[in-house]
Amino acid sequence: MDAAISCTGLVKHFKDVVAVDDVTLAVKPGEVFGIVGPDGAGKTTLIRMLCGILDPTAGTASVLGAKVPDQVEKVVSDMGYMSQRFSLYGDLTVSENIQFFAEIHDVPRKEIVTRTHKLLLASRLEPFQERKAENLSGGMKQKLALVCTLVHTPKVLFLDEPTTGVDPISRREFWQILYSLVADGMTLFVSTPYMDEADRCQRLALMNKGRLLMCDTPANLRASMKHTVVEVFSPDSRKAEERLEKCKGVLAVEAFGQRLHATAETGTDPAKIRAELEADGIVVTDIRAVAPSLEDAFIAALEEGEHLAGV
Repeated sequence: MDAAISCTGLVKHFKDVVAVDDVTLAVKPGEVFGIVGPDGAGKTTLIRMLCGILDPTAGTASVLGAKVPDQVEKVVSDMGYMSQRFSLYGDLTVSENIQFFAEIHDVPRKEIVTRTHKLLLASRLEPFQERKAENLSGGMKQKLALVCTLVHTPKVLFLDEPTTGVDPISRREFWQILYSLVADGMTLFVSTPYMDEADRCQRLALMNKGRLLMCDTPANLRASMKHTVVEVFSPDSRKAEERLEKCKGVLAVEAFGQRLHATAETGTDPAKIRAELEADGIVVTDIRAVAPSLEDAFIAALEEGEHLAGV
């Protein structure tokens, strides 16, 4: 088996909507593979087809050598899937939720206690095992959902934006658990809206309007950006953003808190942009060319994709 997860020409239509459009990819065993993209890009639909939950309109997919959805029963015990709205039982305690999901997956009774103890320690939920799920914080609920997904020790784990709305500390702890599992040989396929999480993946795919636009390591994706990125700091970032969009050579502008990132034509001189801004009364406290971030690279790819599509 060369790939733990693979698909070729995968397509999914919902009436007149093309949710996934000719997607081909392969994920190696033990790899951390990420999917990023705007809302409606098709990430959830792709994951559900790979899990065998949705039938494709066209194309083929396989997980651990079994075709999905036709042969999903052969590998269902080796797969884990955590959706955006994983359903915990609020009136059950942490331990009772874990036991319930263990029994659903036919985990041998003699192994449930051992696995539960190990997962509670890894997730730092042991002190809360008698607390009802409805009384947990958002981050703790997500960690419990992950534990319930892992209790049957899957070889492949699909996660659909698992940490959305979770505080930064809980997100970090969540990923610490994931990396310990990958170290033990698990394959991870995850969609995320967070660039810091995307940077944790060994390979990343950018998806938009159902299509894969690019797929490579985070470092290679950053290096692939052909344009110059100019970072601008101004006390009046809103006016600076409006004026920056009109500067010569600037192709796009994105705000990152107090920072503005301008994607500009290759070789654009930040000093000339500064001169244009200051000539219109915009105060610039700092301006410089910076190395592209993942977000810069993805935004540029999205812009280029829209341009090629004639949008």
